[in-house]
Amino acid sequence: MKFLKALPVLLLLWCYAPAFAQTVVLDSLFTALKAEKNAAPRAQLLNLISGEYSDSDPDKALEYAKQALTVSRNHKLPQQQGDAWLNMGNANILLSKYTDALKAFTNSQSVYEELIKSDKSEDVKDGLARAYGSIGIVCNRQNNYARALEYFFKALKLYRETRQDDIAARIYNGIGVVYESQKEYDKALKYYKQALSLQEASNDETWTVTTSNIGNIYLAMGRDDDALATYKTAEKGLADLTDRSYLGELYNSYGNYYRKKGLLQEAKEYYNRALALFNEDEALFGASATLEYLGRIAEQEKKYKEAVALYTKSAEYGAEVGATGQVKDSEKALSELYEKQGNLEEAFRHYKKYSAAHDSIVSSENIKALVREEMNFEFERKEVQRKLEIEKKQALYNEQAKRQSLLLIFGGLFSLLVFGIMFLGYNRRQIKKTLTLQRDLAEYEQKALHLQMNPHFVFNCLGAISGFIVQNGKDSAIKYLSKFSKLMRLTLEYSKESLIPIDKEIESLQNYLELEQLRFNQIFDFSIIKDPTIEDDMALPPLLVQPFVENAIMHGLVPKKERGTITVDFRLHNEKLVCTIADDGVGMKKSMELKQDSVTVHKSMALEITRKRLEVIQAFTAKEAKVTIEDGADDQGNAVGTKITLYLPIQYLSDIK
Repeated sequence: MKFLKALPVLLLLWCYAPAFAQTVVLDSLFTALKAEKNAAPRAQLLNLISGEYSDSDPDKALEYAKQALTVSRNHKLPQQQGDAWLNMGNANILLSKYTDALKAFTNSQSVYEELIKSDKSEDVKDGLARAYGSIGIVCNRQNNYARALEYFFKALKLYRETRQDDIAARIYNGIGVVYESQKEYDKALKYYKQALSLQEASNDETWTVTTSNIGNIYLAMGRDDDALATYKTAEKGLADLTDRSYLGELYNSYGNYYRKKGLLQEAKEYYNRALALFNEDEALFGASATLEYLGRIAEQEKKYKEAVALYTKSAEYGAEVGATGQVKDSEKALSELYEKQGNLEEAFRHYKKYSAAHDSIVSSENIKALVREEMNFEFERKEVQRKLEIEKKQALYNEQAKRQSLLLIFGGLFSLLVFGIMFLGYNRRQIKKTLTLQRDLAEYEQKALHLQMNPHFVFNCLGAISGFIVQNGKDSAIKYLSKFSKLMRLTLEYSKESLIPIDKEIESLQNYLELEQLRFNQIFDFSIIKDPTIEDDMALPPLLVQPFVENAIMHGLVPKKERGTITVDFRLHNEKLVCTIADDGVGMKKSMELKQDSVTVHKSMALEITRKRLEVIQAFTAKEAKVTIEDGADDQGNAVGTKITLYLPIQYLSDIK
């Protein structure tokens, strides 16, 4: 699966190229530049020249991008300025100057975000999408996966709006790479398949690479038969690609499959095919990995002399192309093989080489971590700058409002007609300001409401922990306390957010339900279902579902006095996010009869707060948000549980400004 590492580079070239770029020779561009006197075409030509140099000479690409930036700044050409920043970022990332690249891309983002306020053309949306995608790639390179996903999703939304399905497919691939890097194979598979769907619809020849990626995911997930079938599909298309290294990597994947199955001869056959292709194209990186695979098989077959030669060649190739990870793996294999043969001197010599490669990788990771911290600081600095700009604009707006009021009063002294006209204008601004304040108030009210935690639940949890300790159930107490602390951490972590990802709400519910299972001696089972069509970027207010789940346990399942079930189901229906909480307890009517003389105050408060939150959500989004509660019944009319259904407007994290 090593060729997946090349995918961010391909995505970089697909995303960064300026929208106006054409395949032209440098000589003709320089001739046109020499004759052109107008600023806008000159800035455009300089950006084109920078783009032409991006593959062969990043230093020159950076030089001409800076010239384009100077011209576009001096003559106030925002779109050319945004593209110049993109070209500078492109050059810096190819020079491995990731912090400088990030600064350039965020500057492009700022230019395009300001421009899109007045110009919502597809060219401007495309420029902003390229800035978002570029930031995502830099973050992915530095293993800052959360930021990478955030910006990939922002870019994806714009590319789908402008119907650029070919680039959207690359973004889906990039998201798949991020999830694969985190070993979240289910999510990686989902986004690779979405990329493949778009590529097949547009007859994009890179569908074969995506198909091969999907096969590697299947192999990692243990779905070996699916992996083999997918490799065979990919092979038909990869044979026609000009770059034969992809076919070589596919042969390596075949070899990995057969080696996993214990079919060593078949594995060797495919590894040798891959090696022949890599040697033919002088692709030492791929050859280095293949030689190591062959060395593993030779070692399994106890052909130690052959294994030593293969490992040695693998390490040499890896060192030649700077593949430190490959050097580390091969030198470690050599050290262990010599130790197995009793040749301790050679074992120690190769161990030192392995150790040096390992230390180099650790040092590289430390540098990467420092760059990642610097990048995070840059993000935070930009956010502070943005807030200061907003405050500055608000202060300017307030000052202008005061001056306008004085002008209105002064104008009223001269003419009632002028006063009337200006009063209408002033009144309109005041209404707009009031509506803005009401919207802000609704948002703050929503945040305040979801901060109201249930102290009764907290005290019950602490009481249960105390009971476990008194009864010498130390293991249960530790387990309970661990889950309780995790739930509290999640609650506090997201208490300041107005929206959180659905997966985080599900994680919080999972912890809460496991706590209640421990607390009530496993008297119920539960399941949480999420519709696969729900995007990872979809969100809802935090702690919105938990009060209803708690009510189902306390008033539905506990009075039942026998094992019960709770199901929480998230689905999309009629452009709404629908959450259903169903239990097979005693039912609402029976629960009210049992609890008539001991109504628990905090429960009703929790439900009342949740109803208020739904009202706030409805006011904030201008879309319906409601809850329905109904009892189930069997054929004889006996209560068999309660079903609570929440209807919420669809909201996305990427919509938060």
